[in-house]
Amino acid sequence: MPNSENNNTSQPISTKSPLFTSLLENIQTVKTTLGNSDDIIVREITIGKTVKQTIALIYIDGLSDTTAITDFIMETLMLELDDIPEIQIGTINQYLKENCLTICDVKDISNFTTFYSSVLNGETVILFDGLATGISASTKGAKDRAIAEPSTESVIRGPREAFTETLRTNTALIRRKIKSPNLWIKTKIIGEVTQTDVSIMYINGIVNDKIVEEVLSRLDRIDIDGILESGYIEDFIQDSKFSMFPTVYNSERPDVIAGELLEGKVAILVDGTPFVLIVPALFTSFLQSAEDYYQHWIISSLIRLLRFFGISLALVAPSLYVAITTFHQEMLPTPMLISIASQREGVPFPAVVEALIMEIAFEILREAGLRMPRTIGPAVSIVGTLVIGQAAVEAGIVSAVMVIIVALTAICSFLFPAYGLSNTVRVLRFPLMILAAMFGLFGVMFGVMIIILHLCSLRSFGVPYMSPFGPLILKDQKDAMVLFPRSSLLTRPRLVSKTNTTRGQKFVAHKKRN
Repeated sequence: MPNSENNNTSQPISTKSPLFTSLLENIQTVKTTLGNSDDIIVREITIGKTVKQTIALIYIDGLSDTTAITDFIMETLMLELDDIPEIQIGTINQYLKENCLTICDVKDISNFTTFYSSVLNGETVILFDGLATGISASTKGAKDRAIAEPSTESVIRGPREAFTETLRTNTALIRRKIKSPNLWIKTKIIGEVTQTDVSIMYINGIVNDKIVEEVLSRLDRIDIDGILESGYIEDFIQDSKFSMFPTVYNSERPDVIAGELLEGKVAILVDGTPFVLIVPALFTSFLQSAEDYYQHWIISSLIRLLRFFGISLALVAPSLYVAITTFHQEMLPTPMLISIASQREGVPFPAVVEALIMEIAFEILREAGLRMPRTIGPAVSIVGTLVIGQAAVEAGIVSAVMVIIVALTAICSFLFPAYGLSNTVRVLRFPLMILAAMFGLFGVMFGVMIIILHLCSLRSFGVPYMSPFGPLILKDQKDAMVLFPRSSLLTRPRLVSKTNTTRGQKFVAHKKRN
């Protein structure tokens, strides 16, 4: 037996249908389609004295700026427009656009698809009785978050501003840094239900056109009901679906995105999230920070080398401990071997079990610290680590050396400027520890070789992931593991920007003449 509620619910017409000439019919259709929602505001007014015309203003409370509607639409139509000239009803919308409305962005709408898209984006739609065409006026006024400092990327030196959840605010932040007419923006609507605005930004003349075409092609292939965060887009467009290494870079800092655009890359901005995606992404991008370019190149080079050393240590330190203490004790000096053996004398578990217990315990504490309230999260994670580590050593469950190894590994995992690569290293530590427990150093080296081969096989939008190391490009080594002086960085990555690989062509020509 059919549900009585379904029988009493009116079925709305298709959103692709054209508008009706009857104003009442249009209003009833809109209310039915939107479920008579309380935030849908419909204001019917009559304008003119000699020639009277009934119109309706429709907008969504909370998405539209009511002050702009009152000052620039209602006041103009009801107070300043005393009379309407004797014109035909079919041209009343053109007369209002050209002579009355003081809103900058005004466009015609003729079907319900455009109507709902406009209203749900915060615009105000004006419908006319006797006319199957309306006017959409831009009155967006939803509350958004103020521009603040980045929360996930600490700023030591550089601009202290981060993206917000508003798309146009984010594009404006980038345009403030790149004041070039060649900075182009293309916007698509993705998500059948959410109708999320997704924009791509690139610098025409620098970007590789094939990369732009590939980005647009992958975005067009996305078929989903909703996009709530840029992570949705990242999952759909990334090259290797089963690789743990991120092939799409993300940042919430406008200066980072501007720097990537100047290298010939493409930025993907999603409305509703402060994280902007960058493609193609290279492995070296995740180990580079914006501050590297704001300070002396020698200091930046040393810090970069420290990061590469840190990622190696964070990846293999626990597995090396397991391999050496289990199979290769002869590699340790005798005093150190005696010290470690005395510490592990009362430990009831093998080295691999000891390492797994401590690594899992630390990951649990770190995740708990992230999910707890910000005021007590750091305190709980730090105190919990100290208390549990000390108690585990005194209870003889783990050795003091293992606590030191885990602490050192955890500290090294925080060296990465990009959080995505840190997560990958955290996960890969566990299979390397298993290989170390099974085959010793041979297992560790085998696992590292597999990781390196996998990295060399990855591509990000056609660009080798390990570039400029694999393939080896000597010219691009000036901005890889080390950083050369700014005057030497006159070329863009060769495999990223193939059309315009020279920075500051006037400067280069001047140096050649001299």
